[in-house]
Amino acid sequence: MDKNLFRASALLCGTIIGAGVLGIPYVIAQAGFLTGILTILILGTAILFLNLFLGEVILRTPGNHQIPGYAEKYLGKWGKRAMLLSMFAGIYGALIAYLIGEGVALSAIFGLSPMFFSIVFFIISSILVFMGLKTIIKYEMFFASLVLLLILAISSFSIFSGNFSLQNLSTFNLSNILLPYGVILFAFVGAAAIPEMKECITRDRKKLKKAILIGSTIPLLFYTIFAFAVVGVTGLGTTEVATIGLGAVLGGSMIVFGNLFAIFAMFTSFLTLALAMKEIYMYDYKIKPLYAWALTVFIPLIIFLFGAKSFILVIGITGAFAGGLDGILITLMFWRARKLGKRQPEYKLGKKHLIGFLLILIFIIGIIGEIFELI
Repeated sequence: MDKNLFRASALLCGTIIGAGVLGIPYVIAQAGFLTGILTILILGTAILFLNLFLGEVILRTPGNHQIPGYAEKYLGKWGKRAMLLSMFAGIYGALIAYLIGEGVALSAIFGLSPMFFSIVFFIISSILVFMGLKTIIKYEMFFASLVLLLILAISSFSIFSGNFSLQNLSTFNLSNILLPYGVILFAFVGAAAIPEMKECITRDRKKLKKAILIGSTIPLLFYTIFAFAVVGVTGLGTTEVATIGLGAVLGGSMIVFGNLFAIFAMFTSFLTLALAMKEIYMYDYKIKPLYAWALTVFIPLIIFLFGAKSFILVIGITGAFAGGLDGILITLMFWRARKLGKRQPEYKLGKKHLIGFLLILIFIIGIIGEIFELI
């Protein structure tokens, strides 16, 4: 694999794989392992097509834009507003979830209350966001590679620990297929990386399709391995943040190592998203840096303090609504770009009307299912 193809693939893979992986084993255990794996395969394939759709949209469009810009170009002002709404909901939902998850993971190691550690984490991370520390973003590919290695290490240790049981993996209940929907969709979202991928391979844009295929498939593989390992050990005792229950069963070193992995994954994801949110306020809405920072960090804190306490519930709602809206809009953009695009793309997928309609149907059903779960 040449250097630019590797960089482009790693960028997408690194954007997708983040702290969302920690919630997947819990919802898969609740749905039944085989049911959950079916959901992963369906949503992983759906996101692969969406990423390819967006790649073709980008290649049909002269110049450089971010996703809201493409939405405005092909869907008009309402499309841009809807995409920005989706971005805001997705980022804020993730920030709230990571506030919750960091408190739980730190509490598992040090024993004090999760609320205390969530506040400590908020203070430290908000200071770093205020300083505009971008080092974490500069080394995003390194951190993504490290996360993959840690997932493999934890999975291998779990499978060969002696506590692994195939009986935990034999359950299937088709009626539960929507139960893990929101959490898994949250974990697969990463389309924001695709405009940057084009810049990685500007001299040979034909490779964008291959980079998207690689970058979308690796998360599907790693999520399946991680869920297989964790649910095989903890079964129905799988916790919302997977490494908590894993440490409880495997003891000592896994309590520390597994939860340090969780802390690291959520910390890097929080900083990356918070810095992006701050810059959206500063650059797109011309808000002063101090106010942009305050809007970024205090909105999730207030929602957290006023009752958002479930890591799984928050990422499930965020994934279903923000991820679903993203999917619908990208599909509509793809159809419009085939008619209005100003340049010949380096790859073409064909009309894909049936696949597009199926994707929109999946996302609508997922949103409706999440609403019924809430009421």
